[in-house]
Amino acid sequence: MIVFLNGKFVPEEQAVVSIFDRGFLYGDGLFEAIRIHAGKPFRWSQHLQRFQRGADLLKLTVPFLSDELLKHAQELSAKNQMPEAILRLYVSRGIGERGYSPKGANNPFLAMALYPVPSIDLNNPPRRKVVITKITVPANHPLTAIKSTNKLTHVLARAEADAFGADEALLINTNGDLAEGTSCNVFWIQRNAIYTPTIESGALPGITRNLVLEICQKLSIPTEEVASRPDALFKADGVFLSHTTMGIVEVEQVDGKIVLRSPLVKKIQQAYRECLG
Repeated sequence: MIVFLNGKFVPEEQAVVSIFDRGFLYGDGLFEAIRIHAGKPFRWSQHLQRFQRGADLLKLTVPFLSDELLKHAQELSAKNQMPEAILRLYVSRGIGERGYSPKGANNPFLAMALYPVPSIDLNNPPRRKVVITKITVPANHPLTAIKSTNKLTHVLARAEADAFGADEALLINTNGDLAEGTSCNVFWIQRNAIYTPTIESGALPGITRNLVLEICQKLSIPTEEVASRPDALFKADGVFLSHTTMGIVEVEQVDGKIVLRSPLVKKIQQAYRECLG
C-alpha cells in the first residue's frame, strides 16, 4: 500500500508518525472519510468544506489547498490501483511543546491512506442490528459538528455494541435525545415522512446525511430534522443509517427488537446509487 505523507508518496512501512505528535498524544487533529468511486472522490468539495470548518474551529493549518489535495488523492488511488476505496484524510497539529497548550506546534502533519470498500450484494443489501447506548454526546456543542481525531466516546459506544452482538451503536445527547451513530447518521420513517436528529442534537452534519435530504427533496418525500427521544425508532415504519462507507443501510433491529420495513428505504438506496454513478 502506498500512503501520502506530508507531500510524498511512501510505502506504508515508511508511513510513521512521531510519538510526540499532538494527534497521537491528545487526539489534536481532524479527519475525513471519503468514498472513492471510479478513481474520483465522491462529494469532494462538501468533505473539504467540512474539513476546513473543523480546521478553522480548532485553529489548525491545512498545509495543502483543496485542489492540491484532490490531485494527490486521485494519484493515490491510481498508484494503489484502487479506483473503488475509502480515502482517509488526516491532519494533526504536529509536534509542539509538552502539555496541552498548542504553543509551538507550527508544522502540521497531513496524511492520506486508502481502505477497501465493503462488498455489498445489491440484490440483497445488508441490514443492521443497532443498540442505543447510554454514552452521551453534548447537545449544542461545536465539536460535535466536526470529525476530530478524539473519538473515545464513539469507541466506547461501539465496544458496547460489539458486546451486545450488534453492528452499530446509536448515541444520545445530554438532553436524552437521539444524536447519531458511531460512524453514521440515523433516520426513521413515519407516515411516509423521514425524520433525523438535528445538528444541535449532537449529530454530525454528515455528507451522506445531506445527500439523503437532497434525495428526499427530489423525490418529494417530506423530511424533518427534530429533537426526539430514542423510542421514536420503536414506533417507526422503518429505520435506516447513512454512511460514507456503506451508503444507505436499513436497520432490522433496535435493542434486539425487530423494526418495521418501509419501501421508502429501497427508493433512497436506489437514488443514492444513481448519485454515486
